[in-house]
Amino acid sequence: MDDNWTDRLGRRDDETEPTWGGRGPPSLFLQLPSNQTLRLRGNKAVDWGAAWEGASEPTVDPQELIPEFVPGEEEEDSKPLKELPLSLAEKRKLRALQEQAASRLTGWDLWRVEKQRTLRRLRNQAGNAFSYAEMWRSSLHHIGGHFGTGIQSYFNFLRFLVLMNFVASLLVVGFVVAPNAAFESLHLNWTSQHNNSSVNESCLRYDPSPKGLVSYFSYIMNLLSGQGFMELTYLFYGYYQNSAVDFVGFSYNVPLAYLLTVFFYLLFCLAWIVRRSVYCLKRSLVSEDASFGSYSDKVFAGWDFGLMQEKMVKLRHRSIRYELKMDLEEAALRKHQAEQTTSQRVCLYALRGLVNVIVLGLLGASFYCIYRATDYSQWLQGKEDSPVKGQFFLKLLVAYLPSVVITLANLIVPIISESIVRLEKYPLSFEIKITLLRNVFLRIASLVVVLVSLWGQITCNGDLENADCRNCGYNNTLYLCWETAVGQEMYKLMIFDLLIMLLVVMFVEFPRKMLVTFLPSCPLLKLWGQQEFMVPSNVLDLVYGQTLCWTGALFCPLLPVLNTIKYIAVFYLKKLTLFSNCRPADRTFRASSSNFFFLLVLLLGLIISCVPALYSMFVIHPSEACGPFRGEPAMWNTVSSAISELPKMARNFFRFVGSLAFAVPLFLLLSILMFYLKALADSYSSVVKGLKGQLRLEGQDKLFLVKQISELSQ
Repeated sequence: MDDNWTDRLGRRDDETEPTWGGRGPPSLFLQLPSNQTLRLRGNKAVDWGAAWEGASEPTVDPQELIPEFVPGEEEEDSKPLKELPLSLAEKRKLRALQEQAASRLTGWDLWRVEKQRTLRRLRNQAGNAFSYAEMWRSSLHHIGGHFGTGIQSYFNFLRFLVLMNFVASLLVVGFVVAPNAAFESLHLNWTSQHNNSSVNESCLRYDPSPKGLVSYFSYIMNLLSGQGFMELTYLFYGYYQNSAVDFVGFSYNVPLAYLLTVFFYLLFCLAWIVRRSVYCLKRSLVSEDASFGSYSDKVFAGWDFGLMQEKMVKLRHRSIRYELKMDLEEAALRKHQAEQTTSQRVCLYALRGLVNVIVLGLLGASFYCIYRATDYSQWLQGKEDSPVKGQFFLKLLVAYLPSVVITLANLIVPIISESIVRLEKYPLSFEIKITLLRNVFLRIASLVVVLVSLWGQITCNGDLENADCRNCGYNNTLYLCWETAVGQEMYKLMIFDLLIMLLVVMFVEFPRKMLVTFLPSCPLLKLWGQQEFMVPSNVLDLVYGQTLCWTGALFCPLLPVLNTIKYIAVFYLKKLTLFSNCRPADRTFRASSSNFFFLLVLLLGLIISCVPALYSMFVIHPSEACGPFRGEPAMWNTVSSAISELPKMARNFFRFVGSLAFAVPLFLLLSILMFYLKALADSYSSVVKGLKGQLRLEGQDKLFLVKQISELSQ
């Protein structure tokens, strides 16, 4: 053996030399880039020698490639026969081996194998049936084929919100609305849960029913504002009773059911979002790494040969084209960033800092305007000699004044933000994320400003010794039923948000499409051009609407039902305007990371919306004249009272769960579990990095071999 080659392998003299089938080692393989790292990665030359020996054989025994059928093995853990990467002849041999092995089985083993095979077949059939019954399946494929997976990710996100709101609506209707409606229709006995004898009579003034003749315009205004006859429906908090119903030996506690349903509704949404976020995060971590096989996977493995319809073939072709275009754009941008000089990078960072200062200034001005509008609107509506009383349109405008200011801020600031963000020279995927983050901060913070203004007026800015808050524990002068008032604000914001979408489509997007189509020679219209479907602003509308739903769920129980209907209408409205008014985007973005980021922003909205709900449950005094918690010092006291009526063992269990003796060990256990999972993730990360390094070396080997073949062919 060549001593030079032995030295390159880094072997000791006493080590066993590899055998090469009577021939010397292939000199070409010794020049591969992967063999330059043998000291770090082990003896790679042995693997190449085995490959060299295998290449000299004319054929390989197909049975070596066929997985052995082991009786009793869990069949669902292995791939079905049709999914194995084997030829038809090899699959026939494998089928014969499996039948031969199955013929030797008797009794319990034969029954278990047959049962596993039947269950797997049923599971596959059920999966195929559910895939065809998937909501808006064909519409999403149609959108992805015409506009790419980036636009399709918005509609996938919208479908997820529709399904989540629908399941949550079943929860609310099944445990709150339907039982109360059934008890009222059956005229069952209601047992009051409170005593009004110790309550000041001024706190019990609440009668929202209209007096005298009601005009048509009053009904329209009540429908849009949630006041008047709307307060006497199951839509708002104030209509529910603080009572228990005895039914066939069973007592249904309405306040307890109301509170626990809202609590589990928020918990259910949190669990579903976290589960989907983890799934999307795993997919984004795999698909975002474009260094391995990004182009080859799409070119050689991206096509679905099972497509039979010409329409689906065209859609798949367009989808692959958009993905390749996205990869090329990202590669060109990375190359441009790598070629920048130090002075160019300093100028770019300074420009980004200036843009952030401008955005913060716009956000601050928007928050101040929203706060003043909310304060002024509530003051005018609560004033006894208000100049808007008796004037329907002026009263409606005052009621919607916070919504109008929020909408104006959400229209103006995002347009400016999306215009100046291109100066920062970010990749399109990151540009969408930073724009969405800024706009979400505007939307959610504007909602927080409205809630802070409302809570300040309800609690007299924390001064319970104030004349307005002294008697009832809240501002009874301005809010006779403050929970219903908060629910009305969330209801008005949701209705106004849907109306703005309709108005923008009817009076902005359709006229723009018609002008660009029928007046193409106009220089201004040519510069303006046909509009694109802006994913950040549309996702922002969905997150904002869902945050409104979560915030108002405690005060307006039917808000999830209304939000489900709204999002179904939004899907068809956005699909119509997408195909009628929009053109494919000039720049594409990666949908996998965007899906995870959309859910992350949605999770932020859920966390923020839980704060006012928990604050209302534990801190603010409930209204004395309305709602299921009248007469209680706090909403959560209903749960404490229900626990005190349980048997002694159950009471001791719940008290232990709520004590520090349970909370501290649980916190320590969760901390240990978190550190364990972090260590496990780090170990997996190191393994993945090592595998990526090997893949990179294999790619360099292929490039080297292709170069050698091209030189030899010349």
